[in-house]
Amino acid sequence: MTTLMIQGTTSDAGKSTVVAALCRWLARRGVSVAPFKPQNMALNSAVTIDGGEIGRSTALQALACGLEPHSDMNPILLKPQSDRGAQVIVRGQVYGNMEAIDYHQFKTHARTEMLDAWQALSQRHQIIIAEGAGSPAEINLRDRDIANMGFAEAIDCPVLLVGDIDRGGVFAQLVGTLALLSESEQARTRGFIINRFRGDPALLTSGLEWLTARTDKPVLGVLPYLQGLLLDAEDSVADAGEHDAGALKIVIPRLPRMSNHNDFDPLRLHPGVELSFVGQDETIPAADVILLPGSKNTRQDLAWLQQQGWPDVIQRHLRYGGKVMGICGGFQMLGQTIHDPLGVEGEPGSSQGLGLLDMTTELMQKKTLRHISGTLQLPEANPNPDFASATESGIAFSGYEIHNGRSEGSALNRCLTHCPPRSLTDETDQRDGAISADGQIIGSYMHGIFDQAEACSALLGFLGEGHPGQRLQTRVDYQQHREASLDRLADMLDTHLDTDWLLRLLKL
Repeated sequence: MTTLMIQGTTSDAGKSTVVAALCRWLARRGVSVAPFKPQNMALNSAVTIDGGEIGRSTALQALACGLEPHSDMNPILLKPQSDRGAQVIVRGQVYGNMEAIDYHQFKTHARTEMLDAWQALSQRHQIIIAEGAGSPAEINLRDRDIANMGFAEAIDCPVLLVGDIDRGGVFAQLVGTLALLSESEQARTRGFIINRFRGDPALLTSGLEWLTARTDKPVLGVLPYLQGLLLDAEDSVADAGEHDAGALKIVIPRLPRMSNHNDFDPLRLHPGVELSFVGQDETIPAADVILLPGSKNTRQDLAWLQQQGWPDVIQRHLRYGGKVMGICGGFQMLGQTIHDPLGVEGEPGSSQGLGLLDMTTELMQKKTLRHISGTLQLPEANPNPDFASATESGIAFSGYEIHNGRSEGSALNRCLTHCPPRSLTDETDQRDGAISADGQIIGSYMHGIFDQAEACSALLGFLGEGHPGQRLQTRVDYQQHREASLDRLADMLDTHLDTDWLLRLLKL
């Protein structure tokens, strides 16, 4: 077994993309490979095959390997709930909420859990491609580090350093980062990868020669800037894609603790959708649909919505016939009240919801983590006017749930999704979400509900009912797009990286 670690000069230098590319490149060669991220801080997460939770980008890397995501692949996940505190996930399960200073003390225990997870993963795979977090040169975080060189030193693995030339100053990034490392850390840094280059690589020749002479380390390659690449991100919100004139306008508030915004990547790709995120103090534009996303601190983000004037905008939007959809935390906000008696997401207390659906939500200590498959019970698919009893009709979908809340109320009688019983001993039909009697308001706990082409087309058809957009019913297969993008990344490595050198490093 061999482990190779990819670290970056900065956050968003391209570590996740390079790891995904390496995973797909090795998997295509028939190598048993798995991703590993010792510690991650992200609000975008995925449910694992063993009933845990890991960062979304690591789950994408598992897909690149042809594997189901497993909690061993990202043993420590931090989900920020405030500027100073986060929910700590250890090997897929909630450990508790911690302030940053408390987590620093907790790292001794976290290190043991992290190494145990790496050891377990190593026993199942030939190659591990590990990903760092942020930069290894963050001096204030070096003590008890488990995210970067602390992990590499503990298991004695080689490191490749990625720099983002699109930001400018890539030579300063690489040389400066290397200079701030210890002698042993410098020695295990075997080479550099320059990422996101636009233009003629010949223009870099003199700089690359200088870098190699200065550091006595090779540049494995210069990776080009890939236009149109859209893959699951840890936190950064990708730009919307191109869209047709007259496309369905969907507006999403950029909540301070917005989570799992990857839900909307299929909409970014859709030519019949114009997607926009609206941040703090920005003008809220007119839209056909207002979509409320998930949140890691639902009550706090609900207060932010109220401060920003969204409730009045939503009421006016509904009066003019617009539609509103909420997912997970956004779904909870649509109800009458949200109770958090145990302080699961912050200070204990209750908050008034937007009052658009007759339901209340209570946040529970135990988190719901599960994959779901079933059918969408949209009015067109289920003619029953009150949707009270699910039928065999409907559009097939699959998704996943990650939430602490339990919602109750008459609004849930008009369910959005119907799922078969989970086991032979559990004969209860599983229903989720709600559709208002007038069809203007819908909500669901389901993440990934737009990922399947048929389900996405059905939902957009319902949300854009009567909209004149010419290509609203275009089928966008997001799953196929991800697979094609991962192959595109692997092809890029074959073309632009010294793969022979890399194979020798990996002892292949």
